[in-house]
Amino acid sequence: MTIAYDGTDFYGWQAQPGKATVQGALEEALRQLTGETIRVHSCGRTDTGVHARAQVAHFDLKLPWETWRLQKGLNALLPEAVRVPELRLARPTFHARYDAKGKEYRFSIWNAPVMSPLHRFQAVHVRAPLDVAAMRQAAAMLEGPRDFAAFSANPHREIGGTVRTLWRLSVRKQGNLVTISALGDGFLYKMVRSLAGHLLRVGLGKVPAGETPALLESKLRTARVETAPAHGLCLWKIHYGRIPGLPKPPPA
Repeated sequence: MTIAYDGTDFYGWQAQPGKATVQGALEEALRQLTGETIRVHSCGRTDTGVHARAQVAHFDLKLPWETWRLQKGLNALLPEAVRVPELRLARPTFHARYDAKGKEYRFSIWNAPVMSPLHRFQAVHVRAPLDVAAMRQAAAMLEGPRDFAAFSANPHREIGGTVRTLWRLSVRKQGNLVTISALGDGFLYKMVRSLAGHLLRVGLGKVPAGETPALLESKLRTARVETAPAHGLCLWKIHYGRIPGLPKPPPA
């Protein structure tokens, strides 16, 4: 199933006793609907306050259900901040996390003296004008296979090391809205928010864009890399097949 949610009132994805989480809301709705105790497996976790447009998860049922009836029932039982826009039967071996080929996140910034009330829960407010050209220059230096230890909030506990491939890191400005888009094969803990925090500092003139390669090469997480606020981040899309815009991989 594909899941969309406003993460403002949730303590992230992962179920926690006594706290409102997205996984907890889904599993409770499934329990009420089917009478089964079901574990929902996600493509990944999101932190407190982070949103999702199209997170993907899977679950197994003991008894058969028509997908349209299951989807309709879930959306009737879920909190208003969570919806399942798509649900379909998957092959028995499908795994939402391990079958994913790429993930795309978007970080939103409202760049104007006065904050838009319509974006207050989905975008970070930055009053001073941003140098978008400098931000794009720094972003280009972060693309490709890199060791992103300096952009992980917990680099020494990352499973599988700290090397990831960032296929695309773009900065787009439409009116007062500046959007940072990150597409990669996977992301470290708070990596996207750290990338956004660095690009924000570059845009504000606090750090030269040319310092970016040195940050990467240091492999050290320091105060020079800030973690941008969670509410500006949205899990945009999970890719399971060939990713549009990327060259076709060579045959194995």
